[in-house]
Order: sequence, then C-alpha cells, then structure tokens
Amino acid sequence: MTVPGRTRTLTVLGSCGAWPEPGRACAGFLLEYDGFKVVLDLGYAALPALLTHCPEGEVDAVIVTHQHPDHCVDVSALARVRYYLAPDAAPIPLYCPPGVLDVLRALEPRPDPATVFDVRDLASARQIGPFRLETALLPHYVTNLGVRLSAPELTVAYTGDCGPGSELGKLAEGADLYISDATLQGASPTTTPRFVMTATEAARGAAGARRLLLTHFWPGSDRAVSVAEARAVFDGEVLAAEEGLTITL
Repeated sequence: MTVPGRTRTLTVLGSCGAWPEPGRACAGFLLEYDGFKVVLDLGYAALPALLTHCPEGEVDAVIVTHQHPDHCVDVSALARVRYYLAPDAAPIPLYCPPGVLDVLRALEPRPDPATVFDVRDLASARQIGPFRLETALLPHYVTNLGVRLSAPELTVAYTGDCGPGSELGKLAEGADLYISDATLQGASPTTTPRFVMTATEAARGAAGARRLLLTHFWPGSDRAVSVAEARAVFDGEVLAAEEGLTITL
C-alpha cells in the first residue's frame, strides 16, 4: 500500500569503479525520503542519470565519500547545471571530506564550486535533512568516509570505496539497505595494506544488515559471480547495482 506523500527509494545512478563501462556510469545513488533528495557520490557519467530524475539538478544535499574522480567528478557537472539553470537558487549543501573541493576547483574554478554549493565537513556533520548522519573512517588510498543515514523507519549505509576493516560492521548493524563496494572477485589478496574489497569481504562486512547492494564493480566483471560469492556468506538478500535500478525502501 502506498502512503500519500511517502516515497522512500534508492536509485542507482552508476555502479562501476575506476571508469564506466559503455552504457554505465561510476559511483552514484539518489536516495529519496518523503520528498527529501540526497545524492551519494557522483562519479564519471552519473550526472545524466541524475538529470532524468531531477532535470535541473534540484536535489537537497550531496554527499561525497572521497576525492577520487570516479566518485566526485560529476559534482563539477552538477555545479554547471545549477549555475546556468538555477542561478538564483540557494546553494546545495555539499558534505565531503577534505580534498574534494580542491578537485572540483581544479576541474572548474569559475564559477567557484563553493558559490554553487554550501560546502560542509562530512566528518563533523550530524544531521542532513530528515537523516541523522554517522560516519566511519574506512581504509582507502585517501580519506574515505562511509556514511550511515537514519530516519524514522529507515537506515541506509554506504561504504564509498574501501578495504576490509572492523568499522564496516558498525556501519552495517541494523541497516535496512547496506550499499557496499565489491571491486574484486575471488580470494582475498594477501598484500597489505588493503584498500579495496572482494565481494566476499563486502558480504562479511555487511553482517547485521537486512539487504546488501553490491556496487563499484571493476569494469568487465561478471556481476553474477560477485553476487554468488556474497550470497555464500550473507544471510539476507543480495543485489547487484545496475544503472536505473530503483529499490523501494
């Protein structure tokens, strides 16, 4: 039964890691909760998918987990959309760790992204619209903050891009949907330190969540293999992120 005014969905804008396969995009998700729209990452080629849902980029907040371009480069494109199509609109809150603003300014200094966005420190933020925000510093090549967004009747968590670590379990505990990078397949690499995960490691980190959405697939990967590996160790539902997939929450 649909409750009037209640829309709680997660739409996949992009699902590739590193670079987008033909017809796909890199990391990006649109989370909608009763009219509030928040973007989680916006990597290569993710903006066109966002614009199919928000033609003028009219979102309420953007979260960027880290500064790698496959997670943030299309935020620069979103800035252009807002600058030209909605010049009088209030700046969109942009929650990100240090380094993201430097990348955006290097891509396009005019207009300064800090004039199109209201840039806020992701690590110190505690509330985004209806969501209580928790973050976790996760192992990666640069500062990467996993996020946990909680509102009445819903908790969504997202790892960004990271290696295995103890913080993943805290991020996943009780989450209705846990979105995890699963860049690799097969056995865990023996090299250390580790900054990306296998599908099996992603599933182990998701213990305590109800549903697992695998994403950040290495280009060319057979995603059915990743899903099978995750299902072998995760008790709940396992899904593969696919561009255009919308999940009802």
